Amino acid sequence: MKLVFQQTRMGKAVSTTVMMPLVEAISASVIRNPHALTSVARLKQHDGFTYMHSVAVCALMTALACELELDEQTIREAGAAGLMHDIGKSLMRLDVLNKPGKLTAEEFEIAKIHPEDGWRLLQGANVSAGVLQVALHHHEKVDGSGYPHKLSGDAIPLLARMAAVCDVYDAVTSDRPYKAAWQPVKALRSMASWEAHFDKTIFAAFVKCIGIYPVGTLVRLESRHLAVVLDQNRGAISAPVVKKFFSTKSNQPVIPHVLNLEKAQGSDRIVRVEDPKAWNFPHLTDNWLLVS
Repeated sequence: MKLVFQQTRMGKAVSTTVMMPLVEAISASVIRNPHALTSVARLKQHDGFTYMHSVAVCALMTALACELELDEQTIREAGAAGLMHDIGKSLMRLDVLNKPGKLTAEEFEIAKIHPEDGWRLLQGANVSAGVLQVALHHHEKVDGSGYPHKLSGDAIPLLARMAAVCDVYDAVTSDRPYKAAWQPVKALRSMASWEAHFDKTIFAAFVKCIGIYPVGTLVRLESRHLAVVLDQNRGAISAPVVKKFFSTKSNQPVIPHVLNLEKAQGSDRIVRVEDPKAWNFPHLTDNWLLVS
C-alpha cells in the first residue's frame, strides 16, 4: 500500500497488480478467521497511518461483507474498495493531510476533495464499479448531509454505505497526534447515536460482526478479574470468549484461564470495559494474551 500511495503521488497509475494479491490475502484470512484481522485496527503505529488505515478498512469491509452474506466476488470487491477508498489522499497537500490538529474551514474544503481525486485516479485502473463508488461516496451520510454529492439513503451504493461505517470506526479507534484513540465500546456507542450518519441495517451487522466487545478489549468481570476478549459468540454478542489473567482483588496476575462467558451459566459476566493504559497494559493486543 505504501508503494501504491507513493507511486500515485509521483503521478504513476494505480497498480492493481500490487493491490489485488493483498486483497486476496486479507480476504482469505478474514474468511478463515473472521475476528483475526479485524483486530488490526487496534495494532497501528503513528507512522504511515493512511496506509495502515487502508489495510484495516479492507479487513473490516471483508468481515462485514461476510456478515451480510454477500457472494464471494462481492466480498473481494468490498475488500478491494476498502483498500483503495482513501487513494485520493495521495494527492492531498501534506500540510493538510498530516496536520496535528483541527483543520480550518479552508483546509477542510481541501480535504473534502479527496473522494473525487480518488475516483479520478482509479478511472485509469482495472477496478470494478463498486471500488470506484466507494472511493467517491464513502463520506456520504444517509440523511444527505455528507459529501461530495449529498446522496441520501439507498441512493448511496451498498459498498459505500458499508465503507462509511468501517472508515469511521477505524479512524476513531486509532491514535493520532491530535487525539487519543477511543476504546472500541465507546466508538460503537457513539456511532450508534449518530442516527443520521449510517445505514442502520449495515451498522447493526457491523456490531454483530466485531462484537460489542471486540477482540483485544480489556474487560472487568463480576468475579473481580481482568480479562482480554479472544473471540465472539455469534448467538450472544455480550458474552464473548475471554482470557482471565489478573485479579483486581489481590492486584496480582493469575494463571491465565480461557472462559466462554456464553457457557458460564451466569457464574461470571462482564461488568465494564477497562482502559489498558490505566492498568499499565499499553500493548495488550500485541502480546501472548491474545493467543488462546
